[in-house]
Amino acid sequence: MQATLVPVWQTVGVLLLCLLAAAVMRRRPMLFSMLLVASTVAAGFGWSDWRAQQRMAVALSPAWEGKDIIATGVVAALPQNGDDATRFLFHIESSNAGDAVPPRVRLSWYGTRTWGNMGEEGTGQDRRAGIPDLQPGQRWQLTLRVKRPHSLSNPGGFDGEYAMLADNIRAIGYVRTGKRVQNIALEAAGTGFGIGVERWRASVRRHILAALPDARYAAVIVALVVGDQSGIAGDDWELFRRTGISHLVSISGLHITMIAGLCAALWMALWRRSFGLSCWLRTPLPLRMPAPRAGAIAAMLAAFVYCLLAGMGVPAQRTLLMLSTVAIARLTDRNVPASLSLCWAAAVVAVVDPWAVMSAGFWLSFGAVAIIFIAAQMVFDGRRNGTTAGWIERTRRGLTDATRIQFAVTFGLLPLTLLLFQQTSVVSAAANGLAIPAVSFVTTPLALIGAALPDPLAQPVLMLAEASFRWLAVWLEWLATPRWSVWVAPVAPTWALLLSMAGVALLLVPGGLRAWAWRAQGAVLLLPLVLARVPVPLPGEFRLVAFDIGQGAAALVETANHRLLFDTGPRYGDHADAAARVITPYLRGHGVEALDTLVVSHEDSDHAGGTETVIDAVPVRTMLASLPQGHALRSVADAHDIRLTDCLAGQAWTWDGVVFEMVHPLRPAAEGERLSSNAHSCVLRIANDRHAALLTGDIEAAQERALIAAETPERLMADILLVPHHGSKTSSSGAFLKAVSPQVAVFQVGYRNRYGHPHPEVWQRYMARDIDGLRTDRTGAVVIQTDGDVLDVQTARALRPRYWSSTQEVEPLATAAGAFDAQP
Repeated sequence: MQATLVPVWQTVGVLLLCLLAAAVMRRRPMLFSMLLVASTVAAGFGWSDWRAQQRMAVALSPAWEGKDIIATGVVAALPQNGDDATRFLFHIESSNAGDAVPPRVRLSWYGTRTWGNMGEEGTGQDRRAGIPDLQPGQRWQLTLRVKRPHSLSNPGGFDGEYAMLADNIRAIGYVRTGKRVQNIALEAAGTGFGIGVERWRASVRRHILAALPDARYAAVIVALVVGDQSGIAGDDWELFRRTGISHLVSISGLHITMIAGLCAALWMALWRRSFGLSCWLRTPLPLRMPAPRAGAIAAMLAAFVYCLLAGMGVPAQRTLLMLSTVAIARLTDRNVPASLSLCWAAAVVAVVDPWAVMSAGFWLSFGAVAIIFIAAQMVFDGRRNGTTAGWIERTRRGLTDATRIQFAVTFGLLPLTLLLFQQTSVVSAAANGLAIPAVSFVTTPLALIGAALPDPLAQPVLMLAEASFRWLAVWLEWLATPRWSVWVAPVAPTWALLLSMAGVALLLVPGGLRAWAWRAQGAVLLLPLVLARVPVPLPGEFRLVAFDIGQGAAALVETANHRLLFDTGPRYGDHADAAARVITPYLRGHGVEALDTLVVSHEDSDHAGGTETVIDAVPVRTMLASLPQGHALRSVADAHDIRLTDCLAGQAWTWDGVVFEMVHPLRPAAEGERLSSNAHSCVLRIANDRHAALLTGDIEAAQERALIAAETPERLMADILLVPHHGSKTSSSGAFLKAVSPQVAVFQVGYRNRYGHPHPEVWQRYMARDIDGLRTDRTGAVVIQTDGDVLDVQTARALRPRYWSSTQEVEPLATAAGAFDAQP
């Protein structure tokens, strides 16, 4: 979480001083313990700092961004096949850029999706023209265009740059052309253990997909066996999230433990019955090593192999380390408490991968296991003095205990779930109650058996595994149907989160009826988390959030009791858009439950691409748009009973003392009139007594001149300007800037966008007038709030500075945050 990295010698010096002081104070136990703790903190900080400096030292030279690079290398991991592209890791062995290009890059190979026959290495699935069938270990000569890691930056949003740093990806890009280096001997010589594992995973994936060519949930079976979730459709993920079973649609710790236990039991059974080998062995196997020790070794090896197949994610690492701790304890005749094995696993994961502690999977994985340990101990304590019962009673108790543990996990992870995702599934207990045993004891074992069987025998087993999940999905869809199946809550303040964690601890207090008083207090401590609300502007004030959504436009305007969204950002592909990635998570995290008005400035996809996603995610009461007759979004609005009105100058309304007025288009489009969609853009002015903002869409110089001629000067003046057409050279004329006279101008542009926005001449035009220009590709999202006579301007990257930020090494920016006095 550091803004900058510190020299390693400083942390080493602190560590040595703490150790020296501890040696001096060893006769004073309290000080000695505190100094030892300080030493471990310094050691951990220094280790992470050194690892970060080593990783940050490998970087793409800015001089090679956007230029053709001819590189030869190896496909280093299991490729992820999408509808229009294959994404893969590429290990560069040589290139015309030399050391200026990092050896490990993430690439996309784009193409067109077509239908065809199964190729030599195909799976019977649809083929994508122009994209070869990439496999781990293949050597290619590629013409690339790469750039430094950069991601969208929005308040509370996902930090893609951190994720790339954690994955040791120091450049990303796409393939322009490529040819396979057909040298089998060279490929074999360059194949290491890691590449061999990835080839194995790829062959298993091909085997499964070939056996399930048209199965609805074939991608889920692949995810359960090899951990590749790239093929799961977005609608399926939404179903899993709404029912709270996303953790099961992967290789979870429960699956690994189950496989390790089965292998251990089978191996111990064979080991005990190995006396028949005494004619070949001088000493029978059980006399050489007790069966429990042999079983511990078998469990550890089985878990290791399955984790390799899974790709060694954080849950897999955690489970493997815990099982290894227990196995080593068994081999050395030690009795290790479960809590100690969990702590060792967390410590080793943090040392091996310091970046893991910022991932949701780390906290959810270890947190869930810790809560299961506590809940299981409570159940065990409650049953310790129980009498022997029949199988019916034992079954009833088992179901009751499992239900209690599931509820404990649901409530125990509630603070973390709301902090990380701003929502939780209300029906997760019911969904997991059936899904956990079904997936863990039916679907996953069948999937693994089918993956291990040869082709003639694999298909019926894999089809049965897929059918079991398909039957489960019917139950999940029924649970996810009600709108209340997911509870959405805004991000709570830190003090509320801390209280909720204390409340969870009290809820898990053992003791039966005697503990109900503590549990009642724990429930009370959860109330601030449940009732938390994000502060809204005071009456007469407004807040403008210009999102960082790449090359496109989207802005949220908030008053005391109303919300307006102006444009919905671009569509990134067939299954991704800015609304799903940025806008709706922000609305969810900031407690925006409905939009009073949605404005779609015009039909261009970079402004309207996420409209349907927004309408599906939150209720929209009214819609203003500049769309041609017959446009698909008109039908979408009708289907959701949204009153849609065409934008027209003169439309005005007041919310909480803030005036909203449409100033363009000046007249309705005449029948048969041919004008660009930009020329019809909606332009909205928002004003209170002291400040005004002008949201301009993609109007160009001709529309700017028409506005100047049609409006009085004071009706165009605004101290906040959402720059027309992203800073294109066809907009932002000098006369228009003079008429508006903004103090702050926000350029919503994508990093290294292909249009070159903002145009250098336009940028210079703003700078020459002392207008503070904020580019979202450098500052991240811009949040501007009126506060009396002052504008409070903040940017996402300034609010959360990090040493890995892609803006650390660019040229100095204009003022990114601060306060501005109002114009007279």
